[in-house]
Formats: sequence, C-alpha cells, structure tokens
Amino acid sequence: MLVYQDLLSGDELLSDSFTYKELENGVLWEVEGKWVVQGPVDVDIGANPSAEGGEDEGVDDTAVKVVDIVDTFRLQEQPPFDKKSFVAYIKKYIKNLTAVLEPEKADEFKKGIEGATKFLLSKLKDLQFFVGESMKDDATVVFAYYKDGATNPTFLYFSHGLKEIKC
Repeated sequence: MLVYQDLLSGDELLSDSFTYKELENGVLWEVEGKWVVQGPVDVDIGANPSAEGGEDEGVDDTAVKVVDIVDTFRLQEQPPFDKKSFVAYIKKYIKNLTAVLEPEKADEFKKGIEGATKFLLSKLKDLQFFVGESMKDDATVVFAYYKDGATNPTFLYFSHGLKEIKC
C-alpha cells in the first residue's frame, strides 16, 4: 500500500486505495470521495426480546455519515479563503514547497502552478478547505467541491506537495 504524505507537515493526506486523475498538467490530482455511514451495524441474532422476558436495552447506537477521505486521513476543515487570502496562501505555499523540492520538480511545479491556481480561483466560492491532522497553517491544503449534480465531493491535491511512502 502507498500512502501520500504532505511534504511540509508530514501528515498523511491520501493513499493508493483512492484513484486519482491528473489535472492542470499533473499539478493537481482529482480524487472522488464518498459519503459513508459509520456506526453500529444492526445484527439480528434471531432472539425475540418479548419471549425472553426482556426489553431492548436501548443502547445508544447512532450512525454518522462521514466523507471517507476526510475520516480516513483525519482531515481538518478550515475556514474559507477569500480571493486575496487565497492568493497570499498560494504565494507562501510556492515559496515553502519549492524550497524542499528537487530543482527539476520545483521547476515543473512553478511552470504548472499558474494554471492550477486559475482553475482553483474559478471554483473558489464552491471550495471547502482541509489540512492534515497536525493543522499546520503553512501545510498543503486539500480542496473539496461538489461537481454539478454530484452527491459526493471531489477532492483536489497539489501532487508536488505529496511524498509517496510504502507501507
């Protein structure tokens, strides 16, 4: 299994169990998330409480709907960006990330980030923002939005900000 860690924070953000599609010359990865139900499973063991002389004990069995990617990697939702703060984040992110990338990868990232930024800016009002569980504010942000008519969210990752780790 492969896990993808944030180069800046070390947080696990994705794994190979989620397939991705490259966008914007490979600078962004698009991953489909799914709403899943977590919680108790109703198991019928065939016993009849009234025949056994007992009642249902009323255990608190509440099921919760969560997004698989958010839950699996303990992503933390962040407040939304306005255009000015988003551009400021991107500038800081480019500086921080290119400092830790190999020169060839840094050049590749710098060439593609403008198109990726324009793509993200075009969806800014529809995006949700997440960071890894350490909640470092200068780490890689994971973006989520709902495509037209979709019931499940689509996540966007900066591919250059991820480091592949074999587990």
